[in-house]
Amino acid sequence: MDLATIIGFVLGLGLIIGSIALGDALPAFVDIPSIMIVFGGTIATTLVMERMENVTGAMKVAKHALFQPAGDVTKTIAVILELSATARREGLLALEKVEITDEFLAKGVRMAVDGLPEEQIVETLDSELVGMKARHTRGQKLFKFMGASAPAMGMIGTLIGLVQMLRSLDDPSTIGPSMAVALLTTFYGAVLAFVFCNPIAEKLERRSQEEAANMKVVIAGVRSIVAGHNPSIVKDALQARLPPGLREEEGAA
Repeated sequence: MDLATIIGFVLGLGLIIGSIALGDALPAFVDIPSIMIVFGGTIATTLVMERMENVTGAMKVAKHALFQPAGDVTKTIAVILELSATARREGLLALEKVEITDEFLAKGVRMAVDGLPEEQIVETLDSELVGMKARHTRGQKLFKFMGASAPAMGMIGTLIGLVQMLRSLDDPSTIGPSMAVALLTTFYGAVLAFVFCNPIAEKLERRSQEEAANMKVVIAGVRSIVAGHNPSIVKDALQARLPPGLREEEGAA
């Protein structure tokens, strides 16, 4: 689980709710029509923009990105080096008995053990990499769209509230509820966009980059294993993909 995501959501909402509670006005910030306009309207515009299966797929991608840790490139390199040493010492078939937790790496090793040509293995893994990027890109666009739609729906709610207020200026008892709708929809739209949708879109983009980097290391590692390269050569080639700091730490290990 990504602890930073949990802390961020809890801290963001906690600060907002806490500041409202300190003003002793928490009930005044709960307005059902405003919630319907902002949250319902944002969902509606999202469904108009994207197909249902893509929306549900984007939600699954977001759930995975937010609550599952990204692949650790340094650990992946360490596993590849162990596999490379085993393959050099005992042959590719010996890797069939090795338990590999990384599903993408396990798939590449399984194809290598089955004797598939290097070109076919790389093509298959590259296709999966492209598919991952496409799924994440759809998710990013969807949440960016929601982040733009939520404040817009808040503005629509504000206009609705203002119209209601202007039409009932002769009845002072209706001015307060109408003004509440006008202001709270803007508030809800800002919270939905800047506490949830936009941060999720940015995290999806970074997670996509992290996963792509890890998958590229796997592809390069599997190619080296199939080619029978010396583990020291494999180590140098893979560590060249790491930032200098991590490279030095890995080399000192």
